[in-house]
Amino acid sequence: MPDLRRDPIVGRWVIISTERAGRPRDFYPAEPARQPSTSLCPFCPGQEQLTPNEVLAYRPQGGAANSPGWTVRVVPNKYPALQVEGDMGREGVGLYDRMNGVGAHEVIIETPDHKDMLADLPVKRIEDILWAYRDRMVDLKRDMRFRYTLVFKNHGAAAGATLEHTHSQLIALPVIPTSVMAEIDGCRTHFQQKERCIYCDIIRQEMSDQERVVAENPEFICITPFAPRFPFEMWILPKRHAAYFEESQKTQFEMLAPILSESLRRMNRTLRSPAYNFILHTSPLHEKTGDYYHWHIELIPKLTQVAGFEWGTGFYINPVTPEEAAKFLREAEL
Repeated sequence: MPDLRRDPIVGRWVIISTERAGRPRDFYPAEPARQPSTSLCPFCPGQEQLTPNEVLAYRPQGGAANSPGWTVRVVPNKYPALQVEGDMGREGVGLYDRMNGVGAHEVIIETPDHKDMLADLPVKRIEDILWAYRDRMVDLKRDMRFRYTLVFKNHGAAAGATLEHTHSQLIALPVIPTSVMAEIDGCRTHFQQKERCIYCDIIRQEMSDQERVVAENPEFICITPFAPRFPFEMWILPKRHAAYFEESQKTQFEMLAPILSESLRRMNRTLRSPAYNFILHTSPLHEKTGDYYHWHIELIPKLTQVAGFEWGTGFYINPVTPEEAAKFLREAEL
């Protein structure tokens, strides 16, 4: 019998329809992994002139900007969705509203080695990537035109990646995305009713139940959410309440890096290295949401397609229960 589940934060319903599929092998890639490209890669060391000038780079041994020797490098996107220059230009056009496409669009090049994947990197290198996210968010927060910074990663062509060299992206927006506002509104409503953060309540329940826990350490927990939109979807949450990712401290990044690494490796072992997206959900830059919002990372393997039913209803159909997904992920041999 299919199971209808409601997300307690945004009120979204999902259908858990296990008759359609259910085991990891049902999602193994049908095609062999794409062979590495032999064309010139703009993200490789020695090719720094092929990208815009860097806005941040970590060079343990020092060295000139826009030269080799870096371990993490951040550059403006060569083909940005939004542009830093210009004013907002807000105006009404009859019934409609418009503004100029002002924002920032940056690429975080996660490693100089073209062959490495994020899951393959040493934990300390993943920690450096998290620091790069934080440093860029803090810098962009000074620009009062920007209201939200979205950090995300597309891994694999099926997940939207256009370059093989592992990287993630950051986009600073002049508006708060609708999906973020839906989360914030749900969190605010729960707080007004119960004077508690709903994510903190979820963490307490998941730590008690243990059915959907994939991994945890003293500071973070990785779970499969109760009402997942997608098979093997995972959330990584700080156990201590925190609304702003960019306010995280060194000890927290030291604990976030290993659980992110472990979650990725468990996913890769269970599902034979699928394409995936991850998205960092954090508070808007200048909104006071500290009491009730809780930053987190959503990790979504690209295993199914959103089709007409989902677009028409806002419901999602998921062929794997989160309890089964968590069990498979926990049992993966690392």
